[in-house]
Amino acid sequence: MFGNKGRYFGLAVLAVLLGVTSSARAGNEKLYASLGDSTRAPIGWVEFCSDNPTDCRGGTTQARDIVITQTAWKDLVRVNRWVNETIKPMTDMDHWGVIEKWSLPSDGYGDCEDYVLLKRKMLIEAGWPREALLITVVRDKKGEGHAVLTVKTDKGEYVLDNQNENVLAWTETGYRFVKRQSQSDPNVWVSLGDNRPAVATASARDR
Repeated sequence: MFGNKGRYFGLAVLAVLLGVTSSARAGNEKLYASLGDSTRAPIGWVEFCSDNPTDCRGGTTQARDIVITQTAWKDLVRVNRWVNETIKPMTDMDHWGVIEKWSLPSDGYGDCEDYVLLKRKMLIEAGWPREALLITVVRDKKGEGHAVLTVKTDKGEYVLDNQNENVLAWTETGYRFVKRQSQSDPNVWVSLGDNRPAVATASARDR
């Protein structure tokens, strides 16, 4: 889908993912103090799913957490860093001429939720359970809406973020968590305690 540039991109993705573990286990641990009721999906998710149904397969499944081995940790760090360094930041208005559009950054450009979508897709295609890879809406340190990928593990919940090369525990991000996908169904979104409205994008990472 990327042309000649895309073939190189695909090979690079494959190289990044070599050795990614698919180990996982069922887990009920909840580290968010206020995991709440079902809430509305963020703006852009429904339209993304309409255009990309294979990335939004629903249905209730058992919650699963990644067993965070040393190899798994290295792969999370590598995927986060590779996507952050490879995709160039661009707002939806500059990219598509609209305020909000979720899309896989197949042309090499995107904003925060597009980074998240690619990281999630890469990890799922490498065998990671989608139940442990949760798109999450937060408010960043400026109070602006932002999207990150929460990874549920047996050691806690970690965040992959286009604004940070490091994979951090959610408690170390400084963000206020608003909503995220349910572990049991990717098309169900649950509140995380900050009920103020938030669009799931923010300004692109400074480079």
